[in-house]
Amino acid sequence: MFKRSLADIWFDRVNMLLIVTGLAIIVYPLYFVVLASVTDPGAVQMTLFWPEKFSLEGYKKILDSDNLWVGYKNSFVYAILGTIINLCLTLPAAYALSRKDMKGRSTVMLFITFTMFFSGGLIPTYLTVKELGLLDSVWAMVIPNAVGAWNLIIARTFFQSTIPDELLEAAKIDGCSDAKFFWKMVLPLSQALIAIMVLFYGVAHWNSYFNALIYLRDQELFPLQLVLRSILIENQISNDMMTDMSSMGDQLRAAELIKYGMIIIAALPLLILYPFLQNYFVKGVMIGSIKG
Repeated sequence: MFKRSLADIWFDRVNMLLIVTGLAIIVYPLYFVVLASVTDPGAVQMTLFWPEKFSLEGYKKILDSDNLWVGYKNSFVYAILGTIINLCLTLPAAYALSRKDMKGRSTVMLFITFTMFFSGGLIPTYLTVKELGLLDSVWAMVIPNAVGAWNLIIARTFFQSTIPDELLEAAKIDGCSDAKFFWKMVLPLSQALIAIMVLFYGVAHWNSYFNALIYLRDQELFPLQLVLRSILIENQISNDMMTDMSSMGDQLRAAELIKYGMIIIAALPLLILYPFLQNYFVKGVMIGSIKG
């Protein structure tokens, strides 16, 4: 053991101070939203670390709303179904593009990369979805974004850096086909990648609202984020939340509680899921930083 210098000690102290300050800047706004969701709107400005005039009225109104449960159900359906479709298309395509014996793979990757910088635009995309008969259907939420170019590049890089060519050669000597090698060898060795893809695609589907805003008209198909958007941005509180309100003041008070409460309820599944996948998330960032 060596004696640390005074400069090293102060360096560590300053770093710790900066880390704690940054953590507070990130965490406190989230904590304040939680406080505001259980605090009377008139006392929110006085609330710092503990709710003033504790109230669960907002959560009661939210949980009594049919729109909430319909939105939750739809978001889970879109996230699960969309992620399954994403994995079924992204992983085989990424593996094929990682194979050195695939002819024209550089050209294919050029076109895929091109889509990250230029797209067909909103109107052509809408017309395509309309002509395919996907409007006002579940498929409008999962088919147009079936493959993410960035996720495809991450998966291809993972296969290139993790699956050795010698493993494929040994499998072929034993009579293994390409398809069997992919299902029996590549996928079992790619559990970390699959977890990363599930996290990336699942979060994207859960937070998605723009496609629903463009392609859906039936409120029974609205995802939770679109319900949240109507409350936060358009400031429209559904009628079933306001049936027992007697004055405009009570309505505005309930609206503020509902806004903050909806933020917590919408983010809760991801807040519960993320700690279990954070290691995979860090690994995914590292994979994406490797050039292949």
